[in-house]
Amino acid sequence: MVTSTETLLVLTNLPDAAAARTLADHLVGEHLAACVNILAPCRSVYRWQGVVEEAEEVPLLIKTTAARYGELEAAIRARHPYELPEIVAVPIAHGLPAYLGWIAAATTPDTTTC
Repeated sequence: MVTSTETLLVLTNLPDAAAARTLADHLVGEHLAACVNILAPCRSVYRWQGVVEEAEEVPLLIKTTAARYGELEAAIRARHPYELPEIVAVPIAHGLPAYLGWIAAATTPDTTTC
């Protein structure tokens, strides 16, 4: 049985919908993520190199496991257009056991049943 501490929700933002879709397709295609939600664009306000900036970004909610996190982070960094991408992993404290099991199965390489 999969425990919730093995399951992660990873957050990142991309500059546009095309970049978000490309990254989501790669992560799911490589079994690094079970599911990636591409959200509606949002406005981000942040300080970068001493200057307050503002940009429209497309947030991604990525469901994965702790076991796949290192590879997932490397894949995001390799394909992300930002110099310093936001990559934040939050452990899932509770979840429907069947759903957590699906995430584990879908992030196992060469899984054909998910």
